Amino acid sequence: MRPMKNPVKRHKGPKPKPANDNSNLRDRLRAARLGWRDVVYGAIAWGAAMAISAQASLWLSVAALTSHYWSLTALAFVGATCAWPPSLAAFRFIAFRRAREAAFAAAFLCLTIFTIGITSAMFAIIYRNFYAQWHGDPFTRIWLVQLLFTSASALYQFAVMGIRLYLPLGVIFLFGASWLLADRHSPIETRKSSLIG
Repeated sequence: MRPMKNPVKRHKGPKPKPANDNSNLRDRLRAARLGWRDVVYGAIAWGAAMAISAQASLWLSVAALTSHYWSLTALAFVGATCAWPPSLAAFRFIAFRRAREAAFAAAFLCLTIFTIGITSAMFAIIYRNFYAQWHGDPFTRIWLVQLLFTSASALYQFAVMGIRLYLPLGVIFLFGASWLLADRHSPIETRKSSLIG
């Protein structure tokens, strides 16, 4: 066997962290903290964007000829407003020290999941409260079955008909918000300044 001409060089970078080091988790949690301006201004803007999307969808699909026009608009607004804080916190946690492309994907995913998830849960609660007058006595076996099936039916109906409230403008607003969040995201260090201001 011939001896190697180029000996193996030792890595001169930082020492690897032990497997039980949680400093990255602490840094991520610190980065996910929200300021009140980020929450209030962002939630109002995101809620307004989804309400406009719902109104545009209703105008395009049924020319706003529905008795639930303002109820659906309010549902879209309140659902998106409530979805903004956990979306922003999850985005900051996931996108911590990531490149802009990864931050965009994280923002897109978080806004989509939380907005649709929270709005559909609110719809399911409203739906269930309407049908509660025909349900059995609370906390009985039949009541539990009725609760589960009514909630599942509401979620199914929202998935089939409610998602249309976000088309076509909601997708445009989603891309815009994701781009804005990714653009203001600092991949190297935790930002201490406000996201919006």
